Amino acid sequence: MMFLRCLLSLFCVSSAFAQSWGNAEERYKAFENYLVRRAMAVTGSFPGGIKTLEQWKQARPGVRRRFLYAMGLDPMPKRTPLNARVTGQFERDTYRVEKIVFESMPGLYVTGNFYLPKDQSGKLPAVLYLCGHSPGPWGAKVRYQHHGIWLARHGYAAFLIDTIEFGEIPGIHHGTHDLEMWDWLSLGYTPAGPEVWNAIRALDYLETRSEVDASKMAVTGISGGGAMTWYTAAADDRVQVAAPVCATWTAGHHTALDAVHENCDCIYFVNAFLDDLPVVGALIAPRPLKIISAKRDPSFPRAGYHDVFERLHFIYQLYGAGEKVTEYDHDAPHSDILPFRKEANEWLNRWLKNDNTPFDEGQIEQEKPEVLTALSRRPANAINGHIHKSFIAAPAINAPASLSAWKIRRAKVLSELKDKSLRAFPTGMVPFNTAKAASKDWAANYTGASRIEFTTEEGIRITGQLYVPHGSKPEYPGLIYVKGRQDIVYPIDYDLLLPAWGNHVVLVVQPRATDYPMNNYKTATVKRTAALIGATIESMQLWDILRSIDFLLKESGAKITAVSLYARKDMTVPALYAAALDERVSRLIVEDPPYSHWQGPAILNALRFTDLPEVAAMVAPREIVALTPLPSAYELTRIVYALYGKKGGVRQAPGLAGALQVWKHQ
Repeated sequence: MMFLRCLLSLFCVSSAFAQSWGNAEERYKAFENYLVRRAMAVTGSFPGGIKTLEQWKQARPGVRRRFLYAMGLDPMPKRTPLNARVTGQFERDTYRVEKIVFESMPGLYVTGNFYLPKDQSGKLPAVLYLCGHSPGPWGAKVRYQHHGIWLARHGYAAFLIDTIEFGEIPGIHHGTHDLEMWDWLSLGYTPAGPEVWNAIRALDYLETRSEVDASKMAVTGISGGGAMTWYTAAADDRVQVAAPVCATWTAGHHTALDAVHENCDCIYFVNAFLDDLPVVGALIAPRPLKIISAKRDPSFPRAGYHDVFERLHFIYQLYGAGEKVTEYDHDAPHSDILPFRKEANEWLNRWLKNDNTPFDEGQIEQEKPEVLTALSRRPANAINGHIHKSFIAAPAINAPASLSAWKIRRAKVLSELKDKSLRAFPTGMVPFNTAKAASKDWAANYTGASRIEFTTEEGIRITGQLYVPHGSKPEYPGLIYVKGRQDIVYPIDYDLLLPAWGNHVVLVVQPRATDYPMNNYKTATVKRTAALIGATIESMQLWDILRSIDFLLKESGAKITAVSLYARKDMTVPALYAAALDERVSRLIVEDPPYSHWQGPAILNALRFTDLPEVAAMVAPREIVALTPLPSAYELTRIVYALYGKKGGVRQAPGLAGALQVWKHQ
């Protein structure tokens, strides 16, 4: 934790920058520092005010519910029949192996190998080994077979199961890492969710085996399997012992030490509740837990795993079980090495068998991959390759039957957004610290023109332009044009605004990340990092828009009679939310809006309870003007407006002049 405090001091906001002009590169660096500070605050928040065991026990049920929701496991999927079958088996000198296939849910196939001692007397303790990322058409279990062999030789029933990504039936893990599947964030989906579900169902399967003592089950694994060890032990109290290897992280250290890009999506949960891995680990307490790590592991830096241990040790001490959590690290890279196997297996022996015999791996002869393959062909009904589309069901959003029903629904959606999507919003307002300078280009022929820059939250400066009419009227309507990255091409791009100059106070803003020098690779890393601190780029831009409304009303120097908000393409998503949340917006103007969060612009968990057409309906009865035809999904929006008696409240205009009805203000 001392390292965390030292890091924090390195990323303090420069007060000079906060009150002076910056360029895009400086704003980007400040944004990176902001992400680090926010991530370290997430890590530093636990154990917080918990000082006694009673306080933790009172908090634990809520913590567990948050964790399961973040994994996509609240509510839990139905426990459907496993349809388990043995597809083959073979024997070796002291052990035998069964090739197993089961369905954790209909069509989600899990392939694995079940290792048993050849000569068994009585029921056996069981170990579920969760594999790391090891590609091959025969499944990841082949790479880790030596674990099963050793465990079976030493009196265990060991079940090694493939991952969804690298199973005999392949699926997708790197959706946001590689494939720009940003709908995963809006859905609250992490591939860790179905992986943990597969592990839970594997424990169900072990309970059906007559050879297994179901009161003595443990979980271990490395890398992605180590992460699933953390999560499975936290989710399922049947796990009596856990030993995650090369898989321990914190949001703060992963962000500060640039480790997020190193890691698969399965390592993380969708962190809308601003929790961190120590919180997950606390759910395992007081069951025995050994944290095994590599000192030269860029994916899981040592400062992070040490911090997790310190925070967890405090919780274990509350239980009077300080000896049941420990850590071990070795001077090695990210790898499955003998010292790690020794530490994990001795830990299992100690707590499952009360056996302190020193570890001896002996000679292990590995099988060829095809010997361990469980399937001869891929089942036609397999959903492994697209489980990300169905694991979390997006509810059908029906049009309300009455205005009273809509008002109840609207309040519920607002509550859900506050609880499950926007917790990372700042709790207070910071001064704008406005920087303003007159523009000296041809815009001044039409209107008073200034370049501006102001603070929206600590460490975040956004830039734009302010245009105030030359006239002497005491008041004007206001227009905020929210620029997206696709709108920033040439510095003098005023054509869109010409109809509004002279009759509106116009504020043009570029929310954070719109003008930063980020390529696709860096943008993906930033988006994934934002999810660790309970946000998305779009939700942070939403905050910038809300503060821009404050800026227009308080800092423009003019009396504003009404506020119109205008955005194009993807930037319409945060603009929609801003108009829904802030009733000071009297008119929303959109151009080419997406039909759904499934198209990409993300708000954490939103698809679990709403979608863009319903968010647009939350603007009612205030006006929405579309400069292009609205997608058919927005028929729901029109229905809600009709309930207010505002059938014309959603209209189409050919351009900005018609949207603003500028002739009324000249």
